[in-house]
Amino acid sequence: MSKHQTNDPSKQSTEKLASHIPTAPAPSHLPESMISSVSLLPDNKRLILFTRHSLRERSDGNGFASEQLPLTPKGRVLAQSWGRWLAGHLPYSLDVDSISSPISRCIDTAHLMQAGAGLRRDVAHQSLLVEPGSLVTEPEIANPIFKEIGVLNFINRFLRGNLEGTKNCYQGGIDILSLFYQNQPQQGHLMLAVSHDTLLSAFLAVMFDIIDIDWNDWPKMMEGVFLWFDDNPFEQANAHFIWRGEIYIRPVSDLLEGYRASGFPTDKLLLPPDVKWR
Repeated sequence: MSKHQTNDPSKQSTEKLASHIPTAPAPSHLPESMISSVSLLPDNKRLILFTRHSLRERSDGNGFASEQLPLTPKGRVLAQSWGRWLAGHLPYSLDVDSISSPISRCIDTAHLMQAGAGLRRDVAHQSLLVEPGSLVTEPEIANPIFKEIGVLNFINRFLRGNLEGTKNCYQGGIDILSLFYQNQPQQGHLMLAVSHDTLLSAFLAVMFDIIDIDWNDWPKMMEGVFLWFDDNPFEQANAHFIWRGEIYIRPVSDLLEGYRASGFPTDKLLLPPDVKWR
């Protein structure tokens, strides 16, 4: 997405963070960007992997992915092998509960990644990780538009604030960040947050502060962003994230300022309660 950036977030020193560079082969069918991102991970953070689900069956005849589409056999193998790889090559424990869209292919991805890591933890269903949720507020208005203009145009209209039946784009980003902030694992642990391409693409665009994306920016199946916060109150925190082998920082205050500048009241935001990290 960098070629579309209108406000390039600051990059951290890769030399400081590249403390381990895994050399073992990546699981088959894993997007190449994930290993380049892994090599930049810092140590001992409250790490979150916000990922699209694994390989699924083809979309329905109308070109849209229904809720019923399951993972393919290769997708199930990929999710399990990716979980095994992460558990075996990162200085992080995956022994924490996961959060997921309530759609079965996302839940299955989380469980299979846990199984690959030799774990069996809860997978909490989160409405913000599916639609309606972080983007859509009135599906009876938004869904017909989605079917008429297609998914990419839908996301770009959402980012431009020109789409009825949806949240303000900054609100969508803040709500997702708030969800992650409240569900941060212990230090040295990695929590899975499994969702869909539409939410991940919109979230990343908001984090990059861009209003137009193309198919090159679209997250592949089993592609995700690594994210962590510094230990400050939410409104003063920086969200650090790694996407496709690049490290960025986005202050939460920037998103809040963008939201307020759009003329919306803050009482609509799903801001987290005060949390003190030790």
